[in-house]
Amino acid sequence: MSTLTYAATDSATMLRRNLRHMRRYPSMTVMLIGMPVVFLLLFVYVFGGTLGSGLGEAAGGRSAYVNYVVPGIMLMALAATAQGTAISVAMDMTEGIIARFRTMAITRSSVLTGHVFGAVIQSMLCVAVSVAVGFLVGFRPDATAIEWLAVVGMVVLTAFALTWLTVAMGLVSKSVETASNTPMFLMLLPFFGSAFVPTDSMPTGLRWFAEYQPFTPITETLRGLLMGTSIGNSAALAIGWCIVIAGLGYLWARKLYARDPSN
Repeated sequence: MSTLTYAATDSATMLRRNLRHMRRYPSMTVMLIGMPVVFLLLFVYVFGGTLGSGLGEAAGGRSAYVNYVVPGIMLMALAATAQGTAISVAMDMTEGIIARFRTMAITRSSVLTGHVFGAVIQSMLCVAVSVAVGFLVGFRPDATAIEWLAVVGMVVLTAFALTWLTVAMGLVSKSVETASNTPMFLMLLPFFGSAFVPTDSMPTGLRWFAEYQPFTPITETLRGLLMGTSIGNSAALAIGWCIVIAGLGYLWARKLYARDPSN
């Protein structure tokens, strides 16, 4: 078999390993699903009436706000899953599993790609549950079948990018506790973007940051596709940010994984 075939086979083996972990230890998946769902219910039923009235729509209130906030909740689900990936990688590092894998006749990159593809699948599950709960509380998108496919593509691309970044964070962490805290900024960035309120309602300095940070164009792309509103250049910016984040995360993770473990 060719080198590429060996790499694909080993990556599939590592993916099965991660999927079995998800099945045998579902508590992490339940926690990752529960967090965005709790935020969705909190913002819709506690803050939704007030925040929805400030959206400037004729039919405002809670019904308008649930349509506005679900794309941001989807992004929070992706960030939460990425944080869980950092924890999983750090556990493998601190428990010596990766050190053992280094001694085995497997493609070195397959250990990392197994984590990445497993996390992308877990991300899709978390997003699907969040959207399903959104439908239960009044989410009513106007997306066509093609737009739904584009939404899925954007979610997969974002999950892929964030996961490579947090894989590197898990590798660089000295403990599981550090790995759980390092990606925390990913959970905070949606709050400093357009996930929960329009950026034009923010003070000038914060508005500038919100408009130029990566999560805002991703959120606006998802919202535009789901609700049939104008996207503008958000899709191009979102894809560009995902490519940059994925590339930097991959190069960082590859460098960390290749280093001498004794150093």
